[in-house]
Amino acid sequence: MKSFYLTDAGKVRDHNEDSVTIVKNKNGEILMAVADGMGGHKAGEVASSIAISHLGKRFSDISSVGIKQDAINWLKDTVNEVNALIFKYTNEHEESTGMGTTLVCALITKDFILMGNIGDSSGFVLRDKKIHKITQDHTLVNLLVKSGELTEEEALHHPKKNVLMKALGANEIVELDIFDVETNIEGILLCSDGLTNMLTFEQIEKVITDEELDIEDRIIKLIRKSNARGGLDNISIAYLEKESGDISDN
Repeated sequence: MKSFYLTDAGKVRDHNEDSVTIVKNKNGEILMAVADGMGGHKAGEVASSIAISHLGKRFSDISSVGIKQDAINWLKDTVNEVNALIFKYTNEHEESTGMGTTLVCALITKDFILMGNIGDSSGFVLRDKKIHKITQDHTLVNLLVKSGELTEEEALHHPKKNVLMKALGANEIVELDIFDVETNIEGILLCSDGLTNMLTFEQIEKVITDEELDIEDRIIKLIRKSNARGGLDNISIAYLEKESGDISDN
């Protein structure tokens, strides 16, 4: 597999509250993760950093996540540890009260792929040269869309579109959404909303499927295009592209 990740502060924010990583464990299994922190300077970036560094270290230290149910349990348990660490930091640093972070992650083994999220960072798969969103945003407007009170078009421009209903660090008990992803795919894309708020899915898809560019240049191009359209938020992307024989096609 080929993979690449990058984060950028954008054109408006004077600091970057996002964190991103792609790591392997001792068995060659892969964990990708993007976290979008909130709570202001020296708070949001702390929360996202805690999430990504803890997940990355825990994953790189294990030999294997085991069977699928073991992997699901590992993800949920480790995210609960992250949540507890953020609460601990907040209790010890009064100036960081209210900090938190979104999280989207993907766990790739030779037999299965899992994706998890909390908040409004997004997880996509690339299949038949089309991107398909797997995760569901934990936002007020998404709840209103599901209940029929808003159309998807109205949600795009709603003044409260960034109001989160769930985030790490917001409550002492947290529930990570887990998705069992089919393995017959060409790639996995994780990103913070700094990308999806600036570019449409079609614009993202056009760049990510451009085979004339290597994957590093595709990610750099996505960030440049987001900044060209305003760059209103930090932008973080993790992308993994499947090569023949990497993931089971069953």
